[in-house]
Amino acid sequence: MVKVNIVDNNGYSILKQGLDAATLRGRVISNNIANGNTKGYKKFKVQFEESLNNSSGSFKRTNEKHLSLNGNKGASNVRVVRDETGEMRSDGNNVDIDNEMTNLAANTLKFNAMVSEMNKLYKMKEMVIKGGA
Repeated sequence: MVKVNIVDNNGYSILKQGLDAATLRGRVISNNIANGNTKGYKKFKVQFEESLNNSSGSFKRTNEKHLSLNGNKGASNVRVVRDETGEMRSDGNNVDIDNEMTNLAANTLKFNAMVSEMNKLYKMKEMVIKGGA
C-alpha cells in the first residue's frame, strides 16, 4: 500500500483515487470469480499502485510541468487490463478461484485502511474548525 501524507489536498486526491481503484478492483475480482467456470475466459486485473510506484515517489509539485495527481487528471492511473498470465486450464480459462478470493480479501483490507485514513483526515479538519475542542 502506498503511504500518503493526507494533510494536504494532494494526499486527499491520491487517497480518493485509491478508494476508487479499490472499488473497481473489487468489481473486477468479483467478475473474475463469477466467470471462474466460463470456457475461454481470461481474468482481468486493476493496475493502480504500479503507476504510483513508477512515478517519482514524491507528489509535491515544484514545477507546473511536473506530474499532477489532482482532480481527474490522476484518474488515468487506474487501468483494467486482461491478465494472460497464470496457468490455463484445458478450457482456456485462467481464473484461480482461491487466488481471486485471496485478492478480494486483501483488497477489502486495503479499502478499509484507506477509509480509516480518510476518517482521520476529516477528524483532523473537524478539530481545526472547532478550534481544537
